[in-house]
Amino acid sequence: AAGGRAETRVKMNRMRQRIAERLKSAQNTAAMLTTFQEVDMGAIIDMRKKYKDDFEKKHGIKLGFMSAFVKAATASLQEIPAVNAYIDDAAKEIVYREYVDISVAVSSPTGLVVPVLRNCEGMSFADVESTIAMYGQKAKAGQLALEEMAGGTFTISNGGVFGSLMGTPIINPPQSAILGMHATKLRPVVNPKTGQVEARPMMYLALTYDHRLIDGREAVTFLKSIANKIEDPQRLILGL
Repeated sequence: AAGGRAETRVKMNRMRQRIAERLKSAQNTAAMLTTFQEVDMGAIIDMRKKYKDDFEKKHGIKLGFMSAFVKAATASLQEIPAVNAYIDDAAKEIVYREYVDISVAVSSPTGLVVPVLRNCEGMSFADVESTIAMYGQKAKAGQLALEEMAGGTFTISNGGVFGSLMGTPIINPPQSAILGMHATKLRPVVNPKTGQVEARPMMYLALTYDHRLIDGREAVTFLKSIANKIEDPQRLILGL
């Protein structure tokens, strides 16, 4: 017998309607373009392995990779201010921000939400990890306040936790850029020092940006800056 061909209609909840409106608004307004960069995760994996127990003992929170990416993005946003800026379309002005508020995409039962880490330039690795953990718990319980999701100068989305190898994230308006993290996979890479092929833990990074404000040179420089900091974590400690 043939299988059933039933259809079910479900009313879009308010959050899903809002997400749809904002994403379509971003597509209609921004001149979006995505550039990619691969990053060797070996050094940051080794650092986490070496210090994760001491970190958890001291701060009472697990050390993940998101704090390193938030700190790397914060430093790179300060180096390339255009990526942290936005266009005020009504006034025909570019607004440059001297603070960094990073929206971090978190899954919730009703959809993807983006709570904001405020003044990331003044946050430690432990501050970032504990705040993200707190937001994650609130999101699961459906207790995130609107003011906790309002604002933000830049967004980081980690599709890698779901196994995504590569993607092109959509800007969270009125922001001008979003960083997409993806799954870390062992890939054959030529060691530039020895010329030998080695298996290295590699991640693809994607930066979608508003080309009306950010030039290709700035976008690539920004993404390379993040990759350099992740591949050489001492740079984060030394502010390089």
